[in-house]
Order: sequence, then C-alpha cells, then structure tokens
Amino acid sequence: MDFDLTKEQKDIKKAAREFAEGEFPEIAGECDREEKYPFDLVKKAADLGFIGINLPEEYGGAGCGYLEKCLISEEFFRVDPGLGSVLISATFGADMIELFGTEEQKKKYLIPVTKGEAVMGSAITEPDAGSDVSSIRTMAEKDGSDYVINGSKMFITNGTVGAYFVVLCLTNPDHPSKHKRQSVILVERDRKGFEATKLNNKLGIRASDTAELVFRDVRVPRENLIGEEDRGFYQFMEFFNRTRIHVGAEGVGIAQGAMEKAIKHVKERVQFGKYLSSFQSIQFKIAEMATRIRAARNLVYEAASKADKGNSDHKLTAMAKWFAGETCVRAAEETVQIHGGYGYIGEYGVERFYRDAKIIEIYEGTKEIEKLIIARTLLS
Repeated sequence: MDFDLTKEQKDIKKAAREFAEGEFPEIAGECDREEKYPFDLVKKAADLGFIGINLPEEYGGAGCGYLEKCLISEEFFRVDPGLGSVLISATFGADMIELFGTEEQKKKYLIPVTKGEAVMGSAITEPDAGSDVSSIRTMAEKDGSDYVINGSKMFITNGTVGAYFVVLCLTNPDHPSKHKRQSVILVERDRKGFEATKLNNKLGIRASDTAELVFRDVRVPRENLIGEEDRGFYQFMEFFNRTRIHVGAEGVGIAQGAMEKAIKHVKERVQFGKYLSSFQSIQFKIAEMATRIRAARNLVYEAASKADKGNSDHKLTAMAKWFAGETCVRAAEETVQIHGGYGYIGEYGVERFYRDAKIIEIYEGTKEIEKLIIARTLLS
C-alpha cells in the first residue's frame, strides 16, 4: 500500500493549512466566547474551493474524494476545532443529496452550498432518540401532493443558520420492520411552521451553530423526498459510513494541534533548572501522543481511500472514527496537563482544544456505537 500523498493532495493540504493559519487566529477566540457563527469565513472558504470539495464539479464541487476532504478537515481542526467545524459542516447533508437525490435536487441544493451562498444541515436526533435512530417520532403524513411534518429534532448542526435540512421522518409507522418506517425529506427553513431555537452554553465547538428544530404542520411538496420512501434509515446508515470518516480526520487534527502546542511549551518552559522537554515523563507523553496520532491518521486515510474506490468498509470507518476520537481526547487532556496552570487559562488556547475534543466521541455516532459496529461485524 502506498502511504504517500500525491502532489495534488499535498497542495490541498498545504493550502488548507495556510488558510486556517491565516484566517482562524484573529476570530477564533471571539467566536468561541460569543458563540458567533462566522458567515464571512464560510464564504471565503467556499471561494477558495474548500467547501464541498468532494462533490462533483457539475454541482460546484472540485470532484475530489473523501481523502481530500479529510486532509482539509485535519488542517482546519488542527488550528481551531470550532471554526473547523463551521466550515466542514457547512455542507452537512450534501452527501445524502449526492448519493440519493435526483438530478434536479442536486442542482438546486448542492450548488448554493458549494458557492457559500447557503449552509445546510441534517436533522436526525430527537429528544428521545439519539443513538437509537430507528425510534424517531417526527411524522410526515401525505396530504394531496404534500407531506405534512410534525415533530421536533434536537442538537441539529446549523439549525438557526441553515437554509435547508435533510430530515428523517416517519412515513410508514406501522411497518413490521422498525428500519423500514422512515424517509428522508428536505425541508427549507422558510416553510410555515418551521422553528429553530439556538442552543447556547455548549461545552465546546461554540462557533458552530446548534439548535432545536420544531415542525408544526410544515408542508413540503412530495418532490422533496430524497431517495426512496421508507428507505430513510438505510440511506442515513450509508450517509454516516462516509461522513464519519472525516469526523475521524477532525479528531486527528485536534490531536495534532494539541501535540504541537505541547511540544512548543515543553521546549520553552523551564522547571527545576531544566526545560520540560528534558524530563523523561514528558518525553513519554509526547511519544505516546505522536504514535496514537499516526495510527489514527492511517486508519482515517485507509477508510477514506476505500470509500473513494467505491469499497466503503463500515467496520473500518467505525474503527477510524472511534480511535481518532479517543486519541484527540487523550492528546488534549495530556496537553492541558503538560501546561499545568497555564493550560487552564483561555489565553493559551489549550483549554479550548480540551473542550472541543470531546464532541468527536459523541456526534455522528458515539464511541460506544462505533465499538458495537466493529464487534458485531467481526462476530457475525
């Protein structure tokens, strides 16, 4: 297996790093403190081709693969996870349309997000249905040529800033199989009866918008159905089998950024008359970080490469997402520990990495769900 990146991939990685290092530091702290969504940053990133890079060129993307998206994700999250989340999630839901949408839907909804003219989201989780996706209760009933949607969704990325959402709804609640009751329906935010309420005071990734959505007799035309009716559960499983790969890359980026902060600190900080870098206990921490990061990165790259070749591996994706999440949480924790009291102060930016890291073990499938996928695949 060739582990070397191509020249084009190296150029993409370099460009993403330069963009993040040039644009993020000036606004990262403010966006975190004020939980402020940076629309201007999204437009800048879109103008440079970073938004939707894995989408086909005819819909405004660059026609690259998931590996290239992972390279960008890693570099963005390496500099600031909150702003990285804003940019990577600007197209959250686009893969669903690209995989299962009609040609008309792809042109109508993908092009605006790749141009930075709109952001979108996916509405799956509900107050009583998190990891148990098949237990969602939001109902979409047919009425003439429309669906009428009632229900609520929780923890929805881009909830108050998104222009439209792919929503998992019950369309056949009496089907004997709990996995054949749902459909994916696209809902525009300007539909009557749609309401979004921002969720504040999150632990981390505060620049990223998160909201509760409520649907009260929201009417959408039947042509807003994405894919096949009553196949929504399976479509979202296929969707997650791709999006979880770049979530793994986000974890790698956080871990890499944290380790770099730790290395910089230990080479400058003196205690007991010596640089911290001279202490064996510190050296062991750095060595363990670097090794785990390398292993996580290789898992992510392999999962992305397989997906790009049309050979997605559900088990490998789960491994990459789980291990990268654990790696970034450990790296961020060790970095705070290495900084001591300084790591607890916002000025150094280390505590923000610590707060931001935890979400990688939660969203788009908790680490427990990923382990279940791995185990069940092996034991089957």
